[in-house]
Amino acid sequence: MGVDVTIMRVTRPGSSPRRRRLDPVDAFLDVRDVFADVCRESRLPMVRRADPYGSLILTSAEMPQFVAELTQTLARTEDASVRSVVTEILRLGELCAADADLELHLEGD
Repeated sequence: MGVDVTIMRVTRPGSSPRRRRLDPVDAFLDVRDVFADVCRESRLPMVRRADPYGSLILTSAEMPQFVAELTQTLARTEDASVRSVVTEILRLGELCAADADLELHLEGD
């Protein structure tokens, strides 16, 4: 019941949304359900939106809030495994924030 995080490059040849193409750039697989637990227990609105059973797509425009909430989460935890996971997802969020053609896909099981 993990929440996998994937950065996707969005390519839009032409103006038709049907021609939209997604190519994976980087990913974090939540095999131990650590990020799913972080999301479930969080009181921060953007992090809490991640659903261990569903999908959520965040654009680069939403990354400042997501990155800020992950930074807060990182500051509040001392658990090494949680810190490691949040640090990796924070890296992905910062990468996504730097490029308007990227989206962050959070996929539950």
